[in-house]
Amino acid sequence: MKKFQELKELVDAIEQDAVRFYEKGNKAAGTRLRNGLQQIKVLATEVRKEVVELKRK
Repeated sequence: MKKFQELKELVDAIEQDAVRFYEKGNKAAGTRLRNGLQQIKVLATEVRKEVVELKRK
């Protein structure tokens, strides 16, 4: 459950960058957003593996 909580926090953390990029056209925020989305992808994969592992027990 810890990794899932980290995933939620990461989504919340990049929300401001998404607003800055889409609504204000801030290109640096777009770069931070892309990096954050990559981190989400990695963390989501870890959560997925954890779920599969726990289901097998």
